[in-house]
Amino acid sequence: MKIDRAMVFAAGLGVRMRPLTLEIPKPLIKIAGKPLIDYTLDMLAGSGVTKAVVNTHHKAAMVEEYLKTRVTPKISISYEPELLETGGGVVQALDQLGHEPFFCCNTDTIVVDEKSNSLQRLMEKWDGEVMDMLLLLQPREQTFGYTGNGDFFIGPDGKLPPLEKSRISPFIFSGVQLISPRLLTREHPKGAFSLNYFYKSEVQPDGFLNRIYGLVHDGGWLHIGTPEVISEAEKILGSA
Repeated sequence: MKIDRAMVFAAGLGVRMRPLTLEIPKPLIKIAGKPLIDYTLDMLAGSGVTKAVVNTHHKAAMVEEYLKTRVTPKISISYEPELLETGGGVVQALDQLGHEPFFCCNTDTIVVDEKSNSLQRLMEKWDGEVMDMLLLLQPREQTFGYTGNGDFFIGPDGKLPPLEKSRISPFIFSGVQLISPRLLTREHPKGAFSLNYFYKSEVQPDGFLNRIYGLVHDGGWLHIGTPEVISEAEKILGSA
């Protein structure tokens, strides 16, 4: 299935990136001379996405001014006077995203495609008959800038057991996923809420998340979470 729309998260306060984010929003921080948000938008454009809805809040005017010159994908802004988190942000932007499945992407991670195009693989894997979400997962041992215990195991046919932060898991969520808007018509919290809500709920009797699947990425992945990782990340990208 061809996916041509995306939600790009650029509203956060970037607390862990202070003091840099006291002056500049996190999505505009440059890594190897390129703003973080452009890594995400270039990835989307390279896979045929023609429209990206970008949510803004912290230093919104700076983000919106920067994106005015962006041609591909075409940018639409979803301003949040109060932070809505990922789930609430998508709900607010649904009118702009349309009725077909769309990508959701963070702007503090960089996906490095080495063997194949990760977004093309997600589109090829997508099956709207059985899926409401398809997450791109990264092997925990093949990450940069990540220090947690992982997020997921993968079950039969790519289905995901419920998220259990207390367990050491082999895969982490990469920050890239495909979502059907039908998912947001189900019961969910009002106002601000995280998409993690769906990873923890909707459990079928067989112990797997209802209609939520994963696909393992076969390339590199960097999390740009603090100022301290920037110089090392630039070295890695320079040799990629």
